[in-house]
Amino acid sequence: MLIGQPGAGGPAPAADLIKDTDTAGFMADVIEASAQTPVIVDFWAPWCGPCKQLTPIIEKLVKQYAGKVRLVKINVDENQELAQQFRVQSIPAVYAFKGGRPVDGFMGALPESQIKQFIDRLAGGGSPIDEALAEAETLSQEGQHDEALALYQEILAQDPTHVKALAGALRTYMALGQDDMARQVIEKLPAQIKTSADIQGVQAALDLKAATANTGNADEVAALEAKVAADPKDMQSRLDLAMARFGAGNREGAVDDLLAMVKADRAWNEQAARQQLVKFFEAFGPADPLTRSGRRRLSAILFS
Repeated sequence: MLIGQPGAGGPAPAADLIKDTDTAGFMADVIEASAQTPVIVDFWAPWCGPCKQLTPIIEKLVKQYAGKVRLVKINVDENQELAQQFRVQSIPAVYAFKGGRPVDGFMGALPESQIKQFIDRLAGGGSPIDEALAEAETLSQEGQHDEALALYQEILAQDPTHVKALAGALRTYMALGQDDMARQVIEKLPAQIKTSADIQGVQAALDLKAATANTGNADEVAALEAKVAADPKDMQSRLDLAMARFGAGNREGAVDDLLAMVKADRAWNEQAARQQLVKFFEAFGPADPLTRSGRRRLSAILFS
């Protein structure tokens, strides 16, 4: 199913998903409408600073749900009787209506992640974009990178600032050997997106790939293994071996080498082994099984 196509009739127009109403229209726009589709009511005012932060986030998220929820905005200055009826004492105040009655709500500006959880509860599940993102990640894991990239691009066509879709697309470019394209996209991103953990992880992966591009041939790995076997205290050779293994595609072996170095001498060269592990985990991403197991093993060594 494509994003924004919840059924055969196609997506509801944005104008139908988001609207302003007043006291006279409240019954039709909220009470009656919520009998068919859950409705979010946003009490706001033009002078309210937090409202200016919150409302655009709610609007963006509502559009992502492609008709599964609707948003109705009410200016409290122009509808004071309605605000008093709902005992709105401070704004922003947000209520969720379902089946003609309020079922949830919150006050104040919340982070986008918490607002999304609020809408997920109301809609009874994630948005079509969530489903598309999960499908793209599965395609990527299965090696269907062109198909994954197309789906990531479809998500970004609806929400150009969707950080996880951006990161997914960038990692797909890398999998397709288009590292230069990934770097160009990152360079053009706004600062608040470029510094997010997901995009920083892609940047770390790009840097790590570039740093190990000319390492990892069988002769180099064999020579370093021999040096380490002859002198296990040669920490620089052990670090070089870890990087060579990574360059050869042996991520697990590289992580094992670095963990062994931390266990043997964690302070060596200003904790170089631990710092390199952190870069690995950042590049792999927090959901990677190797990141999870590696962090647990690192913690066990550091706090033993």
